Amino acid sequence: MSKLLFLLLGVCLAVVSAQRARYDNYHVYEISANNLKALELLKSIEGSSDSVLFLDSIHYLGQKAGVFVAPHKVPDFLKNLIDNEVTFELKEKNAQSLIEAEEQDLAKPRAAVYDWTNYHDLEENYAWLESLAANYPQVSLIEGGKTYEGRKIQGIKISYKSGNPGIFIEAGIHSREWIGPATTTWIVNELLTSSTPSVRDLAENYDWYIIPHANPDGYAYTRASNGDRMWRRTRSKQAKGCYGVDANRNWDFHWNEVGASDKPCSDTFAGESAFSEIETKSLADFIKTLKGKIGLYISFHSYSQLLLYPYGHTQNLPANIKDYRQIFDVAIKAMGNRYGTKYVGGNIYDAIYPASGASIDWAFGTQDVKLAFCYELRPGKNAFLTGFNLPKEQIIPTSQETLDSITAMVAESKKLGYFN
Repeated sequence: MSKLLFLLLGVCLAVVSAQRARYDNYHVYEISANNLKALELLKSIEGSSDSVLFLDSIHYLGQKAGVFVAPHKVPDFLKNLIDNEVTFELKEKNAQSLIEAEEQDLAKPRAAVYDWTNYHDLEENYAWLESLAANYPQVSLIEGGKTYEGRKIQGIKISYKSGNPGIFIEAGIHSREWIGPATTTWIVNELLTSSTPSVRDLAENYDWYIIPHANPDGYAYTRASNGDRMWRRTRSKQAKGCYGVDANRNWDFHWNEVGASDKPCSDTFAGESAFSEIETKSLADFIKTLKGKIGLYISFHSYSQLLLYPYGHTQNLPANIKDYRQIFDVAIKAMGNRYGTKYVGGNIYDAIYPASGASIDWAFGTQDVKLAFCYELRPGKNAFLTGFNLPKEQIIPTSQETLDSITAMVAESKKLGYFN
């Protein structure tokens, strides 16, 4: 898929605890494998213990990843790394300190005004979407599906006139990546209220289908009093007492071929089958009703400052790769115009790591969506100490530059004939 980072409690740690998960004195390491022996060791450790939590799965030699290690496991963990020639560096001795300020914010009374100076909870975000439908004739509520715990996958459609081509935005499929939903709602507000000509063109000449929370149960759990800020997955019950599936490995397009795990406690667990999760299955069913309508599909994740396009399961490139690259170049240039933020990227397999079963690959590969992109938002790659809990002060700057990028992306796509 936010400032702190690491890791996910994609395992079962504190999952059933009545208290909020804490990471007091957990050590944070940056690790990488420089030989096959080290690579196999790290693959065997990830998802096997609730005391060693990986930020990302290790897929290839030289890849860096952040890891949380419980204090009682540090000696054994380090011995294992040294014995197997794993490169490592201690980044922080108390992971809890990295999220403490944000944890304190959660305990404060909520402001009455909905704005983008804080990260809002799920109920506040949904109430705000409902208020838009009540106050703007261009807005209608849509339901992108249901969740394991019975919540709606709430979204909105913005349409100023009939006959517009469609753009679909999905965010929050990894629940700890709070900047995705926050950026999405900020863009919604701009589409409805901005007087900037380029934004008005976007708003009025395209139909927007927007799902800020593709994994509402997971997001609610990251904020709950008995939850875990670093939770990534859904909340369905799995084998071995574990919970959840990586919802961005669960789509029925080359499902579980590469870059996903069969371990029920792994953060990249692909599920028992494609579309095993009601969240992905019901959202996909909704998207199918729009087949032929959507010209551009956008997914927001964090972090790494990457712009990605298909495919994740193979190094083979889309047939329209020339257009993808042209649009990519324009979009990342626009991303840097306002604040100088540098993005890189390319096809998923090569630009980040092999990963099959992702939403944008499914949309591109099965739904006749000609253009599908994934933004990995701020902060930059390997920013292990400023990862998933991006400071709230960066919500608006992140959102501004992202809308700049999307504006350029849509304009270039139209120039190439995708919205004609």
